[in-house]
Amino acid sequence: MFWPPVKSTQFSAAILLFAFGAAPANAVTWIDGGNARLQALDKITARISTLETPVGAARFFGTLEITVNRCAFHPPEEPPENAAFITVLDRGYDGRQPKLVFSGWVFSSSPAVSALEHPVYDLTLLACFDK
Repeated sequence: MFWPPVKSTQFSAAILLFAFGAAPANAVTWIDGGNARLQALDKITARISTLETPVGAARFFGTLEITVNRCAFHPPEEPPENAAFITVLDRGYDGRQPKLVFSGWVFSSSPAVSALEHPVYDLTLLACFDK
């Protein structure tokens, strides 16, 4: 039992306010970017390319089809960070059915946390931005 006695509606309102209404003081702000800048590496030829792609559009590098589904970044007053949700299909050279090789979040400050594992190609997120 609560002391002093509290009506259940007051208690429910307090719980909802705490759970959904009050943001912590150190909440991180993300700004949605309309474009992503990726660095692509061909491990066989050592070719490095910088790819700029709008969110929702597919971009090709070698046999990979790279689609950025969402891109977000911190405002300038916070520590620098970029995050993008990308989907990568490998189309191969023989016209076979595309194979999903990666789908997930990548971060510019920690590229190894969630990385594309491919024998020929490597991808790194450089930045999210608006034009």
